[in-house]
Amino acid sequence: MSGTASAAPIDLHRSVCSAVLPAQATNAQVLAAPYRCGAQAPTQSPGWLWLRLDTSYLGALPANWDLLIDQTRFDRIAVLIVGRDSTTRVSRSAYELAGHWAPGGLLKFVIAPPGRDVRGLYIGFRRIDDLSLMRKVVARPGTAMNGADVGWLVLTGLFAGTLLSALVYNIVIHTGQRPAFQRWYLLWVSVALVYGLIWTNTAALAIPWLVGPIAFRLDYVLIGLMVAACNMFFFSVIEEGVLPRGLTRIGRLLAVAGAVFGVLASADAWLPVVLTDQLLSYTIAATSIVIAWSCVVAVRRGSRVIWFYLIGWTPVICLFLARLARNLGFVGQSDAVDMATFVALGFEALVLSLAIADRFRLIRQELDKARQRREIDLAETKTLRLAAHTDFLTGLGNRAAFQQQANALMKASMPFSLFLVDVDYLKEVNDRLGHASGDMLLCHVGSALAGVVQPMADVRVARIGGDEFAILCPGPLAAETALAEAMAAVQGEVWHPTDRNRTMSLSVGSARYPEDAAALDLLYQNADLALYTAKRLGRGRYIRFDPLQRSLRDMQIAFNDEAEQALEQGQFELYLQPIVSLETEAVCGHEALLRWNHPYHGLMTPDSFAEVLVAERVGLRIQDHVLEMALLALRDRGEELGLLSVNFTSAQLAGARAARNVLARLAHHGIDPARLCVEVTEGVMLDRVADSILANLRTLHDAGVCIALDDFGTGYASLVHLRQLPVDRIKIDQSFVAGLDEGEGGTLPIVSAIVGLGIGLGKVVIAEGIEAEWQADRLRQLGCQLGQGYRYGRPIPLSTIEEPDPAPLTSVC
Repeated sequence: MSGTASAAPIDLHRSVCSAVLPAQATNAQVLAAPYRCGAQAPTQSPGWLWLRLDTSYLGALPANWDLLIDQTRFDRIAVLIVGRDSTTRVSRSAYELAGHWAPGGLLKFVIAPPGRDVRGLYIGFRRIDDLSLMRKVVARPGTAMNGADVGWLVLTGLFAGTLLSALVYNIVIHTGQRPAFQRWYLLWVSVALVYGLIWTNTAALAIPWLVGPIAFRLDYVLIGLMVAACNMFFFSVIEEGVLPRGLTRIGRLLAVAGAVFGVLASADAWLPVVLTDQLLSYTIAATSIVIAWSCVVAVRRGSRVIWFYLIGWTPVICLFLARLARNLGFVGQSDAVDMATFVALGFEALVLSLAIADRFRLIRQELDKARQRREIDLAETKTLRLAAHTDFLTGLGNRAAFQQQANALMKASMPFSLFLVDVDYLKEVNDRLGHASGDMLLCHVGSALAGVVQPMADVRVARIGGDEFAILCPGPLAAETALAEAMAAVQGEVWHPTDRNRTMSLSVGSARYPEDAAALDLLYQNADLALYTAKRLGRGRYIRFDPLQRSLRDMQIAFNDEAEQALEQGQFELYLQPIVSLETEAVCGHEALLRWNHPYHGLMTPDSFAEVLVAERVGLRIQDHVLEMALLALRDRGEELGLLSVNFTSAQLAGARAARNVLARLAHHGIDPARLCVEVTEGVMLDRVADSILANLRTLHDAGVCIALDDFGTGYASLVHLRQLPVDRIKIDQSFVAGLDEGEGGTLPIVSAIVGLGIGLGKVVIAEGIEAEWQADRLRQLGCQLGQGYRYGRPIPLSTIEEPDPAPLTSVC
């Protein structure tokens, strides 16, 4: 019994013979397959590749012995054991290998029959990458913890402890902005630690499924990253100017190649595995050669750091070359090379930590000297600079500082981006909470912007006006993008005026020198155009300058001038579209629609020109003109027109006397208020002066004016408005009417719900955009009372409206 327990591990790899079999091969077919050995043996297959092992050496193994297989890539693995009395077949997919692992990067399968009872032993792989990448197949006694396992676990523990110590040391050795060489070193140590834990299967103690093909593929990626990180570390830690630029460029290209070939080597499902494995191996060899030559150059040029690098990396490079020779088949397989590799990696991590510490010592000396010089300069100029270039409220730069810094950048031909930042709703804060709260908001915005630009080198922020800030961001477009993303993060930040909580909203526009403008004034104008666009689109957002914005601005100015002339020359006309009873198709009223009979552009709808009328004064004059034309039409042809609906904007309904002015104009023309219907959208009622608008609507309703809620269902607060407003009519948006026939996913349930809601609340429901008879029939069946659309008439000039039939209007009308 003692002799059996002490049986040595048996190498079965050299006795492997292989055969390619179909996926549905039975046990009998596996046993009877034509296996080939040596150079004639197949090494890969897109289907199943079966290996026949020599069982003549297994006689000394006790029951429940271990079959150890080197980890490689495959889709499925099967082990077929032919015993004295029975045949057993175990099959696992690549994702079902939890528990089937052993330290040292091996898969483990427990074979129940003792070695003397095993008559045949076969291992099958579906879609294995290549047998040439498999290091070992070993049989050994199935003890609870083999000596080799203990050795691997002890080695991995020492390796992990060493690298963790180096990692922690380099994290705490320097705080603040880390040099590039330290960032690459931290990346290398982290990747090496993860690689060691996964390659040795130690990670499976915490993540049981991270073994087999999954771990094998991930190892390739990690090796590629290690090659890239070690290359980049080397060429960034060497003192500047020591190595030729061409050699540094080659080294960095090899770093990129290592990372890329590591990923490609793991993609065995799409690429030839032997080729990608060899490409990665050749990249490692080329990296070693380039670094070796770089070391020679650095030594000859008197580099101090290179000696630390040579001490730390020489053992690692030698062992990686040994592994390369083994992987390429030049030397035999041995665990000693792998174990020594991890020892060397741990040794390297400690030595290079000393190199980094030495570099930090030199950096600190240089920083101390620079800091002393800077402190002297600052002490001499601080008072004058603060007085001349500092905003008294926020402590940021002022307009003078902004001008000086921008001119300096232009003089140096340094590309930069100009950001203009406007504080939204500052006037509202001043009016409601007082100017002290407004100043508090400005200080909060200044602090937030200063915090945004603080991590960014050479970026400057200044307050150049009452609620306007400017940021100068030199550098490439990537710096502009990073700043824009950082500023987006402070949108909606909470600030605390007195005992309240409010959110900060910033409108931001930017333009870039010299692409967008070569002069500072023009650059400022372009950034201001982008800022205006941000405010026009709803505030609280960032917009970059686009030449189309200037074209639009020029067009807006031209259109505003033309609109002033159009009012004087009577180019604005009133078009009417009939509103009919769906039950009788009798005309119940009309909706007044504005048209601009432009001398060059022809007949234009408000959708064509409303967006470009930037002057609020012009827009309000046009709306007043529309109301005046509608009132004149009611005065002269009221009985023909029925109830006349006029669209109102928030500007018309804001202010304490807005409703009284409308009622006064009705009285002046002798018009019954019941003949006018005021149409408003939810956007009007969601304006920032919503309280004033709601009060004016109630005044109009109390006087007999009909109130209609337009585009119902397209907003998000319609039910609230129906409860709060004295709404008489609900207008279903034409987009819902157009989708009535779309079947599942159409708008029929929505329209039905709106009609039911309106009827239940005692409102008159009007459907817009009716173009076909079937739409009218469907709406009539749902109970909708009124409708308008091309089915009943297009908008036509007021002068062409004919007198309706003398038949009496329905009660709904």
